[in-house]
Amino acid sequence: RALLAGRGHDRWFDKSFTLIVFSNGKLGLSVEHSWADCPISGHMWEFTLATECFQLGYSADGHCKGHPEPSLPQPQRLHWDLPEKIRLSISLALRGAKTLSGNIDCHVFPFSHFGKSFIKRCHLSSDSFTQVALQLAHFRDRGEFCLTYESTMTRLFLEGRTETVRSCTREACNFVRAMEDKEKTEPQRRALFRLAVEKHQALLKAAMSGQGVDRHLFALYIVSQFLHLRSPFLDQVHSEQWQLATSQIPVQQIHLFDVHNYPDYVSSGGGFGPADD
Repeated sequence: RALLAGRGHDRWFDKSFTLIVFSNGKLGLSVEHSWADCPISGHMWEFTLATECFQLGYSADGHCKGHPEPSLPQPQRLHWDLPEKIRLSISLALRGAKTLSGNIDCHVFPFSHFGKSFIKRCHLSSDSFTQVALQLAHFRDRGEFCLTYESTMTRLFLEGRTETVRSCTREACNFVRAMEDKEKTEPQRRALFRLAVEKHQALLKAAMSGQGVDRHLFALYIVSQFLHLRSPFLDQVHSEQWQLATSQIPVQQIHLFDVHNYPDYVSSGGGFGPADD
């Protein structure tokens, strides 16, 4: 939460990213999303961690190795000359930012019962496995299904960014209902679970290869707005609310050190802060 929102006035969203260092020595990134997607900044972060610890290293007394580089520009404190007439607007903006950040409820917890290696040994996609599990968790929590958004990459294409995978499929719903039905057997549930995972994986591959629907529909909506053409269908699609917005941020994209021997040096990953006006 501190990385995402800070204190309402110490995050620079006009910059590509903000490097945040805490008093206890921990640090992280707050990345503005428009210039790149999560795996890009994640790749940079992993490279930085691996280079710092396994190539550069530290001296016995905890200082950085190497020699000072005096030609680098020194940090400078920014002094602002604020006209009196905008001070009220700044105060109102700060109050609004603090209200928004106060509404963020962030929970980060480790899950150590099993990991993606176990899932892959079952010949299942770890991402699809998690998405189907999210459907079961949401249904048990809310008692209903919901429109679910998962972003995926379209980097197979020049300047490709993202496409949407709609994770709440008929197959996922069938599995969830089977889990809640005491008459269903374990083999039946496992079979339905595998079907749900395979369906999600098929949708994921389709979206990555340019066969998704949401970016296409969004482009049609933008064109209709530009041409002042009313489309009830596009209006309905655009107004749909995503109750679950999910995203995976891959870790271990690079292999600069042995993650099995040094598990504490694996990046903690990141989080996506979706905004809905």
